[in-house]
Amino acid sequence: MSILRLTFLGTSAAAPTLHRNVSGLAVKADSDLLLFDCGEGSQRQMIRYGTGFAVDAVFFTHFHADHYLGIIGFLRTLGMGGREQPLTLYGPTSANKVLDAAIHLGVERLAFPVEIAELRGGDVVARNGYSVRALKADHRVNALGYAIEEHTRPGRFDPEVARTLGVTPGPMFGQLQKGQSVTLADGAVIQPGQVMGESRSGRRVVISGDTRPCQTIRDAARDADLLVHESTFSDDEQERALETRHSTAREAAKVAHEAKARRLVLTHFSSRHDVDPRPLLEQARQEYQGPVDAAYDGFSVEIPLRG
Repeated sequence: MSILRLTFLGTSAAAPTLHRNVSGLAVKADSDLLLFDCGEGSQRQMIRYGTGFAVDAVFFTHFHADHYLGIIGFLRTLGMGGREQPLTLYGPTSANKVLDAAIHLGVERLAFPVEIAELRGGDVVARNGYSVRALKADHRVNALGYAIEEHTRPGRFDPEVARTLGVTPGPMFGQLQKGQSVTLADGAVIQPGQVMGESRSGRRVVISGDTRPCQTIRDAARDADLLVHESTFSDDEQERALETRHSTAREAAKVAHEAKARRLVLTHFSSRHDVDPRPLLEQARQEYQGPVDAAYDGFSVEIPLRG
């Protein structure tokens, strides 16, 4: 997987504002395009921020209206655009009931197959070169976070060592890089381990969804390249955060600090912080010393390869 890029389609909690749409996050993972939540108006945001509509899968964190109502119009737009390939919608238990109703609202049938798959914490969806792991979150309803985990990558190929061993540039170089041994004209067998460096760990991005700070998110975010954590409230709204099972920016930063995540992005802001999330950033930076950003609609983050 070469590209791993996140584009925030909506960063407001509960309801859209003049400056922010409700929850939606587009992730470009190599040739795949994934959606995490699809709040009302997400398809317009996808047009606005140039993500395209060639979505391969949609992952819902939970089924509060601000996180899923946009899928109704989005599916119809895909149908009108001539989509034929199947689309899978993933979500926590109740996905079958909720999403089946959404799929059939206002239309007898879509022009392309839509599959629904319910996930529980710990379930893994295998993709090409990476996987998406469901994480049990702590919210008022059954909710999930997600970890996008790139597979371990092979070590770097050393062409000079290969030449020294008698391997000529060409198809044999490619075979060795793919992990296949090669046999030289004199019968000598060269193993990939002779010309490849140590394997390199893959990238990992953790998306909290709506949640109180919880151990499952903290564990998944350990040494993660990026933690995207909801930060609905500020310090003086702590009681409200407890009541609604959301997190403050300070709490999100504590999760990132304890997990030693490499970067933190705050999102899902109360309308009180619509225009100016700087107080949230200041509180977060008191707890976490790494890079931290307050997301805005259209904010994009590209995760570089490790090593």
